[in-house]
Amino acid sequence: MQCLIVMSGNVVSVKNLKKSFKGFEAVKDVSFTVQKNDVFGFLGPNGAGKSTSLRCMLSLIQADAGQIKLFDQDLQRNRSNVLSKIGSIIEKPDFYKYLSAFKNLELLARISGSSVSKSELYDILEFVGLQGREKHKFRTFSHGMKQRLGIAQALMHNPELIILDEPTTGLDPQGIVDIRNLILKLSKEQGKTVILSSHQLAEIELIANRMVIINKGKTIIEGSVNELLNSSNMVVKFQLDDTGRGEKLLAKDFGDIRKLNFTEDELTFEIEKMRIADVVECFVKNNLRIYSVEQKRKLEDYFIKMIEE
Repeated sequence: MQCLIVMSGNVVSVKNLKKSFKGFEAVKDVSFTVQKNDVFGFLGPNGAGKSTSLRCMLSLIQADAGQIKLFDQDLQRNRSNVLSKIGSIIEKPDFYKYLSAFKNLELLARISGSSVSKSELYDILEFVGLQGREKHKFRTFSHGMKQRLGIAQALMHNPELIILDEPTTGLDPQGIVDIRNLILKLSKEQGKTVILSSHQLAEIELIANRMVIINKGKTIIEGSVNELLNSSNMVVKFQLDDTGRGEKLLAKDFGDIRKLNFTEDELTFEIEKMRIADVVECFVKNNLRIYSVEQKRKLEDYFIKMIEE
């Protein structure tokens, strides 16, 4: 079958995905789209259903309901064709411990029937930052190097879409930076579309251009990272010497704010970023002592609450 031309611009389209295990609904209603050349953040707390959703996308497990389209083709009807254009790492990559990085890739290429040449394997190892370590045995590799070799394996058949499930888990700060830069290289230098699963909002913010947040098996919000994280609304927490009087002043002069949590010690509310200084000025003019002001982006505060739950 000839490869269909992508007309919609969507590399991935998932609608109303559902998956249960012995009565437990791991995925209840997940929907999202990934566009060509996206670095797409698949974000959610641990246990949100991220890995299960990705496994369904790769047909490692069968979804109970919903639609999965890859490259504008139905996954169930065109499984072999669409999967040939995908490279992935689900959980940690594993290789033969006593073989070198190069020998591992060479063996896996033979098993998979890939026509990649030896020089191309060396190029891939260089691209992922393992030049000079091609002949070293896998058992001597650090966790970060193992992740790099896993990405090298995913690149052997030159896929259009790369799916990485929590690739920075367990890495030290430098290892996280290295993997982040490698993902950006995949996007910018090789034009790959990348789906990056993570439970870290800060990680997604630094690397992705679009994202979806899922929680308890359901899609919560999807959109541009810049738009979602740079909303003009902020969540602000004030600690005052007299919160009762502070609450009255807010009601009088800032009646349109969204009250989130008012206690004896703190006032927490949602307000436009540009108006925070006006609130501070109002409190100071009315002789209220401000002990602290803490502000968070609206989405950041929401995501932290999801994790706490």
